[in-house]
Parts: sequence; structure tokens; C-alpha cells
Amino acid sequence: MQVEISRDFLDQLKENIEREDKDAVYQLISEMHSADIAEIYQMLEADEGRFLFTVLDNETAADVLIELDIDERKRVLKNLPSEMIARQLIDYMDTDDAADVLGELSADRKDEVLSRMEDVEHAGDIVDLLSYDEDTAGGLMAKELIKVNENWNVVTSIREMRKQAEEVDEVYFVYVVDDANLLKGLLSMKKLLLSSRNSFIRDLLNTDFISVRTDTPSEEVSNIMHKYDLVALPVVDHIGRLAGRITIDDVVDVIREEAEKDYQLIAGITEDIEPTDKVWILTRARLPWLLIGLTGGILVSQVIGVFEADLGVYPEMAFFMPLIAASAGNVGVQSSSIVVQGLANQTIKISDTFKRLLKEFSVALLNGLTLALIMLTYNILVKSSLALTMTVSAALLSVILFASLFGTVVPLVLDKFKIDPALATGPFITTSNDLMGLMIYFSIGRILYGIF
Repeated sequence: MQVEISRDFLDQLKENIEREDKDAVYQLISEMHSADIAEIYQMLEADEGRFLFTVLDNETAADVLIELDIDERKRVLKNLPSEMIARQLIDYMDTDDAADVLGELSADRKDEVLSRMEDVEHAGDIVDLLSYDEDTAGGLMAKELIKVNENWNVVTSIREMRKQAEEVDEVYFVYVVDDANLLKGLLSMKKLLLSSRNSFIRDLLNTDFISVRTDTPSEEVSNIMHKYDLVALPVVDHIGRLAGRITIDDVVDVIREEAEKDYQLIAGITEDIEPTDKVWILTRARLPWLLIGLTGGILVSQVIGVFEADLGVYPEMAFFMPLIAASAGNVGVQSSSIVVQGLANQTIKISDTFKRLLKEFSVALLNGLTLALIMLTYNILVKSSLALTMTVSAALLSVILFASLFGTVVPLVLDKFKIDPALATGPFITTSNDLMGLMIYFSIGRILYGIF
């Protein structure tokens, strides 16, 4: 049940915790979703949080632990003995969640927890998952699923499915395998229920299915599930044996993490960081792009220095330098953002490069002509010199065309070389376009002032 966590509710809960009234605390949270309990836990003091965990049953405590932020979860696990982690938490988690939690522990602590688990088969499945890279399908998948053998009949299959269903929270598909555990297809529950008792599964299965291998990158997994609108996806090994399944909730986490990473790259942050990270880590993540920006600023000053004589003769050109630089940066970021988004959701492919460039050029031409006309009108109204009027308008159009094409090409090139194209939407594009924009501006000014 979803509950609104009000100040009165929190005060009442804290009061009962202070009195160590377990029954009263349990009554307040017994009907709440584990995500809401996790949110409450993070509003409590450390001692209050520890008491709250003592009230929860093992299954709920395991669910709440999974919902906590990584840093908070590490603090909880640090204060718990290995045996309690193993038997009161890990034993009650799905294998994928358990692997994620254990992956946050040191190697020695991880081994100690696994050795104290009562369910040896469950521990073995977790160990299997820990062997996969966390950013692959193998690292995302869970071992819990329902499968039947193609040689079974309907009666045998239903009996075995009942046994397996005890370990599975949500049954999305029934997977069909052969004697070697090779994935052969999917089984429709409706078809199973409507078939005669003696029908064989091999005659009922659907062989038209989508699967991924254990080494498939997690980002590709999320794209596949999004493209085909899947709620669950089977995972097979290199020879096609069924290894596990990935459910939509796991993919939502991947999408969120990828979005956060791309946002940080756009902002010029080179590492995956959290607000709670140490000052050194935060500094290390931000400094590289700040240095690039500083270098770009130095280069811009050098460009201005090259055209210092022109500014001495035509000082009015300095008034429009910020406008040219800002326009170049904005247009470049707009173009690169659209391309990065298209590459991420696979609506843009490298083979479409020429078509994409032509389209961006057309858009940039229309936008550039519009803005150039506005500046032309403005300069005429304020009675600027004809040379300045023509220089600003021509430079603005040229800069917009260049920045748009540059912002389109860079992410495509980065993607070609397997570099995250989100890098192209950050300080790199802005700094480069500032530099080139001013060079174009002064070059056009030198030409047009000579004419007019």
C-alpha cells in the first residue's frame, strides 16, 4: 500500500521507536511498500534506523535493503554480522538482487557471507551471477524462472511449474528447453491450459522468440526490450543454453543509470559520481573538462590577439563577439544533443550520415537566415555602419551553419570509434564552437570591412 509520509506520521514513528514499542512501529509500517519503508529509513537517525530493521520480517528487510541507496546500504551491511546478512537477508532475495548486494562487499566479506548461507543451491546461483560483468546481460539476469522440457506432456509440465513457481515472484513466460537445457522456445499459458493432458510441449511451443547472450551489453539489452516492448527477456550462454531471464524492472534501472551518466558527461563530468562521494573524487571527475575549457579560453584569447589590429581599427566589432560565440555554442549543443539522442535510441545510424547532415544543414540555413535578418534589421535601426551590419549578419549565418554541421559530425565520429557520443554535447562542442565562431567572425569582418 502506498502511504504519504507526512511530518506527523514520521514524528509518531520516531516517538514509538524512542519508546522501543515494536508492536506500535510494526502497526505503522506493516502495510507499507518496501520502497516507502526505505524512504522512511533514510529520514531516521542511525540508531532509529537500526531499530526499524529489527521490527521487519526477513523478507521485508531484504526488500527494504535492496531499495536503499548504495551508500546507505553499505552502511547497513557494515554493521551487521555476516551470518545475519546471509540467513536473514541474502537467503530471501532474488539471485540478481543478491548478486548486486554482495558485489558491493569486499572479497573476503563476500566469501564469508556466501559460506554461511543455508540454501546452497541459491548460493551457487549467486556465485554464477557474480562471475559476469555487471554491465552485461549476465550481470542483469536472475536465475529464478519457470522452464519445462519439450519432451514433457501437459500434466508433467503443470506439476513441475507449480514447484518452480514458489521461487518466482512474477511469471511472465514459461521457457521450453531440451534435455541439454538449450532454449527451444516459449510456452503460452493459455495454450497450455487449453491443450489435452497428454499433449507434448514440443507440439505447443512458440519458436519465434527473442533472446540475448550473457555477454550482451546492458545498454543493448535495454534497447532490445524497448524496441520489442518486452517485459522479460531470456538470456542464453554461448551455445544457447538457458542461463536466466531479465525483467523490465532491471532494465528501468539500466536506463536511469545511463541517463545519469550521459547527463554527467554533458555537464563535463567524466566519472559516475554521487553527491556523497569524497571531495577528491568529485574534483577528479570535474577537473579534466575544466582544463579543456581553460585551454579553449586561452586559444580564444590567442585568436582575439591575432585580430587585435582589426579591433583597433574597428572597435565596434567587439560589441558582437559574445553574441557570435553564444550563438555558435547554442547551435552546436542543439545539433549534437539531437544526434546523441538518436544514437542512443537507435533512430540514427552511421549509414544515415549524409542524410542527417543534409537535414541539419537545411535547418541551420533556415535558422541562420532568420537570425541574420533580425540582426540586419537591428543594426540598420540603430544606424550601425554598413560594414558592421553586413559583417555581423554574414558571420552569424556562417557560424550557425558551421556549428550545426560540427555538432552533428562529432557525435557520429565518436560513436564510430566506440566512444560515448554524449561527450560531444558538453564543453568540447561549446569550446570548439566559441573558437571557430570568433575566427569566422573576424575573418568575415576583415573581408567585408575592406569592401564596404
